[in-house]
Amino acid sequence: MTLEEVVRAQGHENVSGEHASTLEVTSDDFLTPAGDCILAIEADRVPADFDEEFVKACQDANATITATIEADDQNVTVTGTGHPDLSFENDRSHVLRTSDYVDDRTVMVNADAAAGDVDRDLVDALADGSEATLTLSVEHSNE
Repeated sequence: MTLEEVVRAQGHENVSGEHASTLEVTSDDFLTPAGDCILAIEADRVPADFDEEFVKACQDANATITATIEADDQNVTVTGTGHPDLSFENDRSHVLRTSDYVDDRTVMVNADAAAGDVDRDLVDALADGSEATLTLSVEHSNE
């Protein structure tokens, strides 16, 4: 069974998508040029809003987590893994990490892409202020 969480957010003129090891969607309503991992702001949901069953499934180190970010006709899919220390307690940001570092903002580790790997057409659409959708899904067995 696949569990899914959908987050709606907004692009911003300062989206640059240059970070080499993380990708972030935040509920903050601003973005400075220093936020080179942030692809969208004003997220309507944060990790703390996610369903308990989804969180539990993501806490399995063997779980495969997929994140799809869509804006205009562009999209990117990032695949990573779960981790027992994922808490989904943050009330601001969703961070996908290529490393296995975990903090309360982390929603995926061992991601196969970061902001700097995202197709430039998608980054451009987000920099133009397009609406974005982040869909996080995790495969879950009913054991």
